[in-house]
Amino acid sequence: MSPAVEADTTPARMAVGNAAAIAGDAFLAACTLDVVCLKPGNVSVESPGHGMRARDFIASARAAVGPICDPAATVGERVLGAVRATRGVVGCNTNLGIVLLAAPLLHAFQRRAPGTGLRAALDATLAGLDIDDATLAYRAIRLAAPAGLGRVDRHDVNAEPAATLLEAMREAASRDRVARQYADGYAEVWGDGMAALRQGRERWGGDAAAVACVYLGFLASAPDSHVVRKFGAAIAAEVERAGRDCLESLRTARDWSGAAHAALARLDRDFKERGINPGTSADLTVAVVLADRLEMADPGG
Repeated sequence: MSPAVEADTTPARMAVGNAAAIAGDAFLAACTLDVVCLKPGNVSVESPGHGMRARDFIASARAAVGPICDPAATVGERVLGAVRATRGVVGCNTNLGIVLLAAPLLHAFQRRAPGTGLRAALDATLAGLDIDDATLAYRAIRLAAPAGLGRVDRHDVNAEPAATLLEAMREAASRDRVARQYADGYAEVWGDGMAALRQGRERWGGDAAAVACVYLGFLASAPDSHVVRKFGAAIAAEVERAGRDCLESLRTARDWSGAAHAALARLDRDFKERGINPGTSADLTVAVVLADRLEMADPGG
């Protein structure tokens, strides 16, 4: 592994340290795994792309970890602080989706009551989102300026919000998979995402391979929101089918370094030659790894 992306990515329970330190370790580990494994179309240690390299994502995570894990901050403050810090070191949008998904998880982990599990704490965090959270999150989205953002009739991020962040995310849930997680309590993260992570570990024996399996599972199960915004529904459907084909190749492969890796690499080259970056699937994958790390840190609440 490159020295620029060194981190502890071994799945082990973090039993010491305060909640902020544990949260920071979990966030950095999840973001590191995001670029350690080969995820077709995404930037990785092995395969740069889209004018970015793995070190840009690691620098982004290191810049964002302080504000996004600030125990005194609201969800909106975490999101805006992390995006501002990121822009200060890389000058482009490397992690908006990650930040939007990670902020409620980290807030829930740090604010949960004794004996409360992470999922129940997350439900409480989401229910408590208010208009101030929406105001700050809208500012963060405008600052990050994701490709293909466009405009909508209701709850447009280019205007000041007239509803809570949860209400705005519910409005966007049908067209944006990150927003859908807010709307349904991260059901895809807790459900198919966690299941794919466990199955990947059992099959391949390591987190990097398991994370690639999580990513392909998301890619293969629905159109990637980022691809839809940038290229349209037809290309997004084609990307989804390619994800299913690659996932099937992994299911029949006998070893990770041979046939499995070759299938990932082929699809990665194809996507990058066409400028396709399924960023939403990658963001959801980071959320799964982060939730898993936080649960391992304190599984009983």
